[in-house]
Amino acid sequence: MEGMDEFAQILRAWRDRARPEDVGLPPGLNRRTPGLRREELALIAGVSVDYIVRLEQGRARNPSPQLLTSLARALRLTDAERDHLFRVAGAAIPSAGHVPRHVTPSARRMVDRFRNAPVAVAVHTAIYELVLWNPVWAALFGDPSSQTRLERNVAWRYFEGSIPVTHTLEDDEAYARDLVGHLRSAAGRYPDDPEIPRLIDRLIRASPDFARRWKAGTVGELRSSRKTVHTDLVGDIVVDCDTFTGGPGDQTIVIMTTAPGSEDEQKLDLLRVIALQELQS
Repeated sequence: MEGMDEFAQILRAWRDRARPEDVGLPPGLNRRTPGLRREELALIAGVSVDYIVRLEQGRARNPSPQLLTSLARALRLTDAERDHLFRVAGAAIPSAGHVPRHVTPSARRMVDRFRNAPVAVAVHTAIYELVLWNPVWAALFGDPSSQTRLERNVAWRYFEGSIPVTHTLEDDEAYARDLVGHLRSAAGRYPDDPEIPRLIDRLIRASPDFARRWKAGTVGELRSSRKTVHTDLVGDIVVDCDTFTGGPGDQTIVIMTTAPGSEDEQKLDLLRVIALQELQS
C-alpha cells in the first residue's frame, strides 16, 4: 500500500526531526538517534513501542483518528503536516465542524517557556478537554497523561466534583455559569462534532446543577478568577487564573500565577521543583 509506505517514511522522518528537549524530555548523553527514540514517542503518544515499530515498518494498517491526533501532537506537527499524516493513513481529515484538537507549534512553545517558572499553564480545546500542560499543572491537578479523555475535561471534573479547587461563593457562581455558557457557544460553532452532545448528555445525567444551568440557555465565555487549589504535597495555594479564549485552533489557554513574594508563590515553586525531579527520575 503506497499510502502506508509514505506514512511509515514520514513518521520516521518526523521522529528523527523532533528533539527531546522540544517535547519536555532531557536530551541525555550518547544518543544514537538525532531525534526521539521509539520508546519516547510511544510514551508521549500513549501507545506501545511495538505499535510504533509496526507503524514505521508499514505493518500496522488503518491507525485510528485518535492515534493520529496523538502522534501529530507528540511530534509537534503543523496543521499542514497533520493533514498529510491523516491523508496517507487513509483517514478523514478533521472537518471544520469538529472541535480542533491539534495543538499548534506556537502554543507548544508558549507552554515550554513556562517549564522552569512557578506558573501553571495548560491548553484546552473549545469544549475544555485538556490537550497540553506544563509540569506545574500536572503537580497541581494530577498527571493528565494517566487520565481518560473524559477525566481531562475541566467541565466534567468541575460539575462531577473531582477537581481540587474552591472559589468564593461569588466566583463559584460566575465560574459555573461561564463554563456552561462557553460549552454552549462551542456547541453552536461545531454542530457536526459527535463528542459535544455526548459530553453534554453525560453532564446532564451526572450533575443536576449543570442540567439546571444548561436548561436556562446560558451563553458566554470564561473570565479571569481567583481560586484556592488544594494539594497533598504543599497544602492550599491561592492562584489567579487568567483565561485566554479564541487562540489558535479556537483553543483556550489558562495561566495560573501567584502573588510575587508570597507564601503561595513559594509553595508553587516547590511543586515545580518536585514535578521536574519526578520527570527526570
